[in-house]
Amino acid sequence: MKLQQQFQQALRTINYSYSTEKAYWSWIRQYLKFHNMKHPASMGGEQISQFLSYLVMQRHVSVSTQQQALSALVFLYRHVLQREELIINEWSQSKRPKKLPVVFSRNEAELVLSHLKGTPLIISQLMYGAGMRLMEAIRLRVKDVDFHRSEITVREGKGSKDRVTVLPQKIIENLKQHIEHSAALHQKALAENVCHVHLPGALAKKYPNAGKELAWQFIFASTQLSRDPRTGKIGRHHINERHIQRNVKAAIYKAGIHKHASCHTFRHSFATHMLESGYDIRTVQELLGHSNVNTTMIYTHVLNKGGRGVRSPVDCN
Repeated sequence: MKLQQQFQQALRTINYSYSTEKAYWSWIRQYLKFHNMKHPASMGGEQISQFLSYLVMQRHVSVSTQQQALSALVFLYRHVLQREELIINEWSQSKRPKKLPVVFSRNEAELVLSHLKGTPLIISQLMYGAGMRLMEAIRLRVKDVDFHRSEITVREGKGSKDRVTVLPQKIIENLKQHIEHSAALHQKALAENVCHVHLPGALAKKYPNAGKELAWQFIFASTQLSRDPRTGKIGRHHINERHIQRNVKAAIYKAGIHKHASCHTFRHSFATHMLESGYDIRTVQELLGHSNVNTTMIYTHVLNKGGRGVRSPVDCN
């Protein structure tokens, strides 16, 4: 069996996402190319250290990029090549800069939203109103929204964790309209004998008829059918995230906001504005899905008390 096939089999066995699969394999290919296409079984920790140092010294990658490359190679050696004894010596590491998250003011957030409409608007309202990441919102299925309890269940968020967050009342009607649209697309697909929908992990075997049920359909479903890259089956996937990213970027520009903002700024703004409103940090931590409260603590540094609440001497006169 070829190395790529072995890698795919090992990774899919433990239910990694398709995006992670593509990213990891890209790093493995770069690692092999760096070492003149030697088989990884003939190399080890020393060669990994050399590659990681090259990424920093020659390509000047960020700490998160270097960490992803390391994770990909560790996975290759431990789960594909069965090298549990792998020891990686010291390597040049990227320095992790201390950066505060970019946050919209309440007025700025509303101004950006005012320049959005349709699907980009409602997904942005989910990011700002429920603290969801972009892909978490795009991957929402019909069954994940509980209108009676006013809550959204985020399935397999970062770290493959589930969590519950708030359903903003303001978007309920628009969200129901999206579900109706998804239902219409689903009925059309069923009439054409198309009943496949992507399910993570082993759920496809556990729920073989899920593709026929509306509950498992994506709320933000693509209007086009597509082929599942893993199974080869034809079905309906969710919309492409780039469409939302382009619209949000354009809305930020139209709003005249000169911050280095993006879709993720809405999530940062959700956390900050929740804390400003008096919600305790543990509640915000749960809504965001952070494993450690220290991750959530960064938002205490960007509350609306400019300069850490210190009054400038210029304003004291």
